[in-house]
Amino acid sequence: MKKSLQILLLTAFSCLVFVALYFLSPSFCLLASTAAGSVKQLPIYSVERADNKLSISFDASWGAERTEKILDILDEYGVKATFFLVNIWLEDYPEMAKEIAARGHEIGLHSVSHPQFSTLSVSQMQEELQGNFKMIKEITGCEARLFRPPFGDYNNSVIETVNAEGFTPIQWSIDSLDWKELSADEIASRVLKNIGAGDIVLFHNDGLHTPEALPKILESIKQKELQAVPISELLLHGDTFIDATGKQKLK
Repeated sequence: MKKSLQILLLTAFSCLVFVALYFLSPSFCLLASTAAGSVKQLPIYSVERADNKLSISFDASWGAERTEKILDILDEYGVKATFFLVNIWLEDYPEMAKEIAARGHEIGLHSVSHPQFSTLSVSQMQEELQGNFKMIKEITGCEARLFRPPFGDYNNSVIETVNAEGFTPIQWSIDSLDWKELSADEIASRVLKNIGAGDIVLFHNDGLHTPEALPKILESIKQKELQAVPISELLLHGDTFIDATGKQKLK
């Protein structure tokens, strides 16, 4: 009887250990947090590259006074960038949008009206995305596949909706803060401080001192033997995932 009791207690203890290990395992925690809706969905901030590639991008939501100068500088250094265009900008500067595309730069989505996407319903987000896609195609002929949320604002619903519509949400790993009207030296210093392969740099097409800062930045990138390519060329393809920092990696 005593031996039977010992076996029973040992069996019960083993079951408790198994249950505890299962519920404390990373896979269970991930499943539990997913079920609770607490797993944060992320856009791509950067890419894990084994080579020397990075990307330069420009958001266009106001003005175009400095855009042609920026395009000339990019041409001078043989750099192709990604420009994220908003409909309210496209309506005012359709010829400049055509010029950007004609010079071989990639066009990305940036919404119809530049709202905070996290405040929108799914249907409103869909209208912003598809309306932006349509106007970009009508004006430039480009079928944009990348989307940058205005203000960099997103939540799980934004990322899930963007992906469901067939677009790829893109953020940035280096912010020039050129919209704050920093000096050219301040912009260059911010950008070059920790720049490396896989980074996505954010500029604006009409930043006050952006044209002055670009040559120093592009020259430094060249000296570091880094290569600036459009974001779609930077992204990895195949079986990938985005880690907790927003870096896209191969599985």
